[in-house]
Amino acid sequence: MGTKDLRIVLRDVGLVAPVAGVMALVSIPVAVGFGEWRALAPLAWTALAAFGLGLLLYLPFRGAGEARLKHGLIVAAFGWLVVAALGALPFLLLSRSTPGLPYADPASALFESVSGFTGTGLTMALRPDLLPRTLQWWRSFTEWVGGMGVIVLMLTLLAGPGMTAANLYFAEARGEKIHPSVLSTVRTMWWIYLLYTFLAVAALWGAGMPLWDALHHGMAGIATGGFSLWPESIGRYRSLAVELVMILVMVAGAVSFAVHYQTLQRGPRPLVRDPQSQALFLLLLGGAGLLGVALLRQIGPGPAFRHGTFQFASALTCTGFQTVPLEGVPGAAKLLLVGAMVIGGAAGSTAGGIKLVRLLLLLRGAGWQLRRLTRSPDALIPLRLGSETCPEAVAYRRIAEAAVLATLWVLLLGLGTYALSLLVPGTSLGDALFEVASAQGNVGLSVGITGPGMPTGAKLLLAFHMWVGRLEIIPVLMLLRGLVGKG
Repeated sequence: MGTKDLRIVLRDVGLVAPVAGVMALVSIPVAVGFGEWRALAPLAWTALAAFGLGLLLYLPFRGAGEARLKHGLIVAAFGWLVVAALGALPFLLLSRSTPGLPYADPASALFESVSGFTGTGLTMALRPDLLPRTLQWWRSFTEWVGGMGVIVLMLTLLAGPGMTAANLYFAEARGEKIHPSVLSTVRTMWWIYLLYTFLAVAALWGAGMPLWDALHHGMAGIATGGFSLWPESIGRYRSLAVELVMILVMVAGAVSFAVHYQTLQRGPRPLVRDPQSQALFLLLLGGAGLLGVALLRQIGPGPAFRHGTFQFASALTCTGFQTVPLEGVPGAAKLLLVGAMVIGGAAGSTAGGIKLVRLLLLLRGAGWQLRRLTRSPDALIPLRLGSETCPEAVAYRRIAEAAVLATLWVLLLGLGTYALSLLVPGTSLGDALFEVASAQGNVGLSVGITGPGMPTGAKLLLAFHMWVGRLEIIPVLMLLRGLVGKG
């Protein structure tokens, strides 16, 4: 990375860093309201560090040139790391002053922050119900902001001079636009997000959750993040009404913002006709049935299909809430959940995974290639994806992009599985695969490997996979390329 490129990147990272500071200031009333005075200093130090770092990076380089897409990719990757590191400060500092909290180890604090901002939900807290209310709020707040994206929040608060908003928006794995202007798109997305968050909280409260619980699970659910206030997650409530509402919230989070906008404008037809939404609903129905069958012998027909439906919806939408422990479920059930976590939700949603649009492109692309083999070499055969028709050149490019990303995703999943099985002795390859797929898919389901007793190397490995999965690999590769001097 040349000096000019470095100046541009540092300037724009200086605009991203204050996101953590704004979040800390917003969280101070929570600490005051619950009388948790020890939390004020950690939040104040977080705000000071975030704004100070932002000024330190921005002011010297504010005259740097215009950011291009390659800069946006590096800023997204580096900026997420910076915000996650700053977001770890409340966990770390409050744990240092309050004995018994699980984040006194810097690796644990960083893990929790990365898990929150990436919308994953794997946690170091074995008893989240015993955490101070301020840290309970901070966990849910990081997931809620991370579901939309720290770059998206930064663009909403401040679009700095010389910064190309479109490049940063697309660099953060946001591919769909509601309006021609990126800034108008971002503002509309926030209105939809706020509306759905309010509806989720109200519906969970109406289904019987206490208001504090409903606030946290509503925020995490629409962000498709899995942080819960209880070790048993949603299983704590033993309520079919709560589970049904949560399934609706998780599915809403896994549907594209563009489809939500069109549905709010024109009724349910855009949702019904959207190829990704169709695939999501079909996979939910089929996967829930198969998972229920896999659980039949263990817990009986009624509970099997009830819990199978919830767990599969949680995995496919990349949310991570649970109603039953997963440590002892059959291998076939774990395999189904791994497949769902790898696929993920719709592009343009808060969900993780490879994304449904890429799965559809690969499947339709395979059929398209078979049709081409049976026709004349000169025949022009467009690729159809829903109502969209792609000419051959565009089809080849889109299929190639989907194939490259899917290949990198699976390759990293395999390498991470091997590494985790070495770092945590006694872990089977199947359980290691499940945990890494959950981290890289930004899901949060766990078979019991993740916890404060993990080796530091395992914590950092899973944090790396959460980061890579949230940014969809390419920005991370661009950052690494820039660090070795080839940017």
